[in-house]
Amino acid sequence: MTKEEKGAIIQELSEKFAVTPFFYITNTGSMNVEQINNFRRMCFQRGVEYRVVKNTLIAKALETTGIDYSAFNETVLKGLSGIIFSPENPKLPAKLIKDFKKEAGKDKITFKGASIDGGLFIGEDQLVLLENIKTKQEMVGEIIGLLQSPAKNVISALQSGGNTLAGILKTLSEKEG
Repeated sequence: MTKEEKGAIIQELSEKFAVTPFFYITNTGSMNVEQINNFRRMCFQRGVEYRVVKNTLIAKALETTGIDYSAFNETVLKGLSGIIFSPENPKLPAKLIKDFKKEAGKDKITFKGASIDGGLFIGEDQLVLLENIKTKQEMVGEIIGLLQSPAKNVISALQSGGNTLAGILKTLSEKEG
């Protein structure tokens, strides 16, 4: 690979890291061609991109992001590395890896590390945590539900006592006791 080709790959990865808030790094070195093709197909079907890239090129591209990824240098950027880019859902790659492990075998793919909005997750034991992480939409939905709950309780209490003033006063006095 020429210096220009390496520079183009680093530039492309840098741009990808800049616009993709969630990415996972895996080791798929023990897969055969059929399994790699199957994994790539699963990635495509779920709307994520998977690329195998040299560790040195990944490290150089990560340096351009302005985020400290030096913790990846010790363990994550060793051996064969593939990157799963997930533009919208932080837990989708974790579920994808888990599903692939069920299908192909636990030893076929290894989770090495992830970056979720700049937060680093390193090691296979972090995969369960990442699988259960809440998406932005889920958190907003929970907050809206919590905010609506008191108002719904008041409305239902007022409606249960009837629409008369006496019924409303009776309902409110029962609530205080």
